[in-house]
Amino acid sequence: MLSILIPVKNFDCSRLVNELHKQGEALDSPYEVIVAEDGTDDSMLHLNAIADNLTNCRRIVKDINIGRAATRNFLASEAKYRNLVFIDCDAVVEKQDFLKTYAHALKDNKVVCGGLYHADTIPNKECTLRYRYEKEADKTRDAQTRCKAPYDRFTSFNFAIDKELFNSILFDISITKYGYEDVLFGKELEKRGISICHIENRLLHSGLEDNATFLAKTEQALATLVAIKEKVGNTPLLDTADKLNRYHLTWLFMTYWKCSRKRLRKNLIGNSPSLTKFSIYKLGYYISLNRQELGCK
Repeated sequence: MLSILIPVKNFDCSRLVNELHKQGEALDSPYEVIVAEDGTDDSMLHLNAIADNLTNCRRIVKDINIGRAATRNFLASEAKYRNLVFIDCDAVVEKQDFLKTYAHALKDNKVVCGGLYHADTIPNKECTLRYRYEKEADKTRDAQTRCKAPYDRFTSFNFAIDKELFNSILFDISITKYGYEDVLFGKELEKRGISICHIENRLLHSGLEDNATFLAKTEQALATLVAIKEKVGNTPLLDTADKLNRYHLTWLFMTYWKCSRKRLRKNLIGNSPSLTKFSIYKLGYYISLNRQELGCK
């Protein structure tokens, strides 16, 4: 029994809903698909009307944007079956037995992560930064690699979980803007000693933003990280920032970053962004925000 939950804002997920409905009808157990429009613009509400007309599918329209974490919690409260499958709206199902694979895995596991991947060719030249970043990350997104660090590799893009367990944790609704709600959820699973089963049930991620938009989202995620860093614990970026601080090199790095920030940004929103420069930009941006919060210059 699966409740398939899709949070969406200003995105056409009709193809996703249609494929999930098709696979749901082939299951030998009950299922439902619920789409939650989280403050979608009126002019775009018609895009997902398919969810209003398919059996075992429904759509809930929320006029006010409450954020990704709160919307996922809301979807879980609306679900009527014991197994929840969370899928981001910009996913594409290319695996014919996607739902059957989850249904089988959930017989012996409380939390199952299916993973994600990206197309072999760039869908749009304007999204080079996001595409290069994701394709580099795809190298370590196979199930075998994810199993080596199961909690660090948890992502809310595509996962399944026992409803009772989910309701005992929930996504942190203090995170109202983009970034890190899945990191905190994974940390909570680790704290409770709850195993995560990583399997090859990946979805294609199709929603790649243009360079400027992705950079702005990255900056927002870093602002979120500053606000919740005590809850997050260790991440590669936080560890690097800590090392700079311990070796008294933060001032040197930030002197370079402040002088180079405009050039770094120009590269990142340009036609051939560098992932190395992206890492440098993120580290400097985080340290800059964190120093502001601490009242440092």
